[in-house]
Amino acid sequence: MKEEDKPKNESDSLEEYWKDFALAIESTKIDAFDEAAIEKEEDHGKVEDVDCNHDIRIHEDLGHVCRVCGMIVRRAESIIDYQWKKASRRRTSCYGGHSKDADEIDCGSVKLSEDFIDADIAIHPRHAKQMRPHQLEGFNFLVKNLIGDKPGGCILAHAPGSGKTFMLISFIQSFLARYPSARPLVVLPKGILGTWKKEIQWWQVQDILLYDFYSVKAEKRVDQLEVLKSWEDKMSILFLGYKQFSTIVSDDGGSKAAAACRDRLLKVPNLLIMDEGHTPRNKETNVLGTLSRVETPRKVVLSGTLFQNHVEEVFNILNLVRPKFLKMESSRPIVRQIMSQVDMSGRSSKGNAYNAFTESVEKTLLNDDYFERKAGVIRGLRKPTKDVLHYYKGDILDELPGLVDFSVFLKLTSIQKEMIQKKMGAYDKFKRSAVDTSLYVHPCLSEILEVNAEERDKNLTDKSIDMMIDSIDVRDGVKARFFMNMLSLASSQGEKLLAFSQYKLPMNFLERLLVKVKGWHVGKEIFMILGDTSQEDREMLVDQFNNSADAKVLFGSIKACGEGISIVGASRVVILDVHLNPSVTRQAIGRAFRPGQQKKVFVYRLVAADSAEEKHHESAFKKEVIQKLLFEWNEHCTTEDFKLGQFDIDDCGDELLDTKAMRQDVKALYRR
Repeated sequence: MKEEDKPKNESDSLEEYWKDFALAIESTKIDAFDEAAIEKEEDHGKVEDVDCNHDIRIHEDLGHVCRVCGMIVRRAESIIDYQWKKASRRRTSCYGGHSKDADEIDCGSVKLSEDFIDADIAIHPRHAKQMRPHQLEGFNFLVKNLIGDKPGGCILAHAPGSGKTFMLISFIQSFLARYPSARPLVVLPKGILGTWKKEIQWWQVQDILLYDFYSVKAEKRVDQLEVLKSWEDKMSILFLGYKQFSTIVSDDGGSKAAAACRDRLLKVPNLLIMDEGHTPRNKETNVLGTLSRVETPRKVVLSGTLFQNHVEEVFNILNLVRPKFLKMESSRPIVRQIMSQVDMSGRSSKGNAYNAFTESVEKTLLNDDYFERKAGVIRGLRKPTKDVLHYYKGDILDELPGLVDFSVFLKLTSIQKEMIQKKMGAYDKFKRSAVDTSLYVHPCLSEILEVNAEERDKNLTDKSIDMMIDSIDVRDGVKARFFMNMLSLASSQGEKLLAFSQYKLPMNFLERLLVKVKGWHVGKEIFMILGDTSQEDREMLVDQFNNSADAKVLFGSIKACGEGISIVGASRVVILDVHLNPSVTRQAIGRAFRPGQQKKVFVYRLVAADSAEEKHHESAFKKEVIQKLLFEWNEHCTTEDFKLGQFDIDDCGDELLDTKAMRQDVKALYRR
């Protein structure tokens, strides 16, 4: 009998009844809250029991053990399945000679990267059993590009949460099994190093050493050199942060230790993996330039959001994995064809042919009203990139309970409107964005931002915010009111909430508001991850939030908390402000909407109606359209496939949004 055909037992029916009852009670409480003064509330919500997500720890005698529930997920004796046949080749060529600097530092010799021309790379049987079709396709794509007589770099543009890390770990292990003298280098954002290490420990099929500078606190060049020499001498993988890598390669201080570190990073790797590979997209940064200096042609970029702000950035990444991509013999006729189609009017005469091409393509995709011309440009772009760029939209995510992604335009209160008018033109562009964003949450916050940074940081304590909260009416800030109401309703249903912002102040304010109004505690019901949160604390906070029945809300910096971590304990996501780079928002949503999520995920992108934020939202959505055109367009698409649809709340399918308390603040509702 199928699961859906089984009759519901009495306890299931009662649970649904009590959920509906809790929602009705909470909605009534919020209505009363709006009609009277703020009173301290107690949470009467009923929290569902959730299955353990297993936080794995490695025990030599036991194997993979869950820290939360104590279950032995994988016994030690089964971790190494069997010994692969090892190749007998050894690297013998060397660069430089054995020397010591003035401080008696042994820099050693640098072994050159060698060519691997055999193409007999195979997936380990244990990995093959777990791979989805798109991952198998991606694995074979890597083999095609990286192994053979003329290896070249490539890009895997797979949706967030679709298993890119596992796929690359499988490939790296297959690569090392065939070529044990190879030395992979993984460059990545520091915040996701822990995720990679956990995944490798989980999927390991042979003993591979993992090196990085963070865990051994190697901050000086002489200490880093010792780590690099160990990586070079033993079968292992080296991990470096983007900034860390760029700093070392750019170091022209003159010491022999610095030169030895630089030479090893540029000459030793046989395989360069760049996770969240959209990071080094700008020509103006040292990161892009230093990565291009790594001598191996085997460069792989992983990204769930390859297009960020501009078309030029995509081609910068293509040039990184395939130098002078547009000037390649196979690309030139296609470039000429595209340039004959695009609108060149209004383009600046400054700049080279490369800039002319990328600017004209972007202008056509962004502004051209003739859809067939856009389609022609996309057809042209697909020809030179099809063998270098592997795109996966993320159909695996269709197996999850679902994603409902709203842009919610909220009506500002009269006090907020007055303050916006009063402060018009008072600040430069950057300061204005920070002030306005905070003002849309609650007007009291804009006054804090007006004082100079030194004075603000000194006075911005929990105690000072608490005193401010005592003297304000929460209802004066429409986003604060929406957030508080949504959190109360979600909690009544046993759902957890994620709240993202570009700025720390709004999150600090809402955190203290919950402490004062709800009586909740930081570290029990409330959690926060910011840019300066350490890797260890980040992992601990995510683990607690996902697995604790007491947890209600996690606040996250949208940049610091938006990549590489899984927060599937939450099923409601509130984006407090509009980020002009839509891929940042998409990455943040991908923290909750990813494999392991057991509930339908609802996203609320909050936009202050009749304000400058509406224009920011419009600009960001246009960039989303470019991304969809570049990667998702097909011959059956029409202009309607690239528009934002307006919805009536009655038809939105969200029972929390369709309540009196929530409806009163909504001016317009759009759904992706």
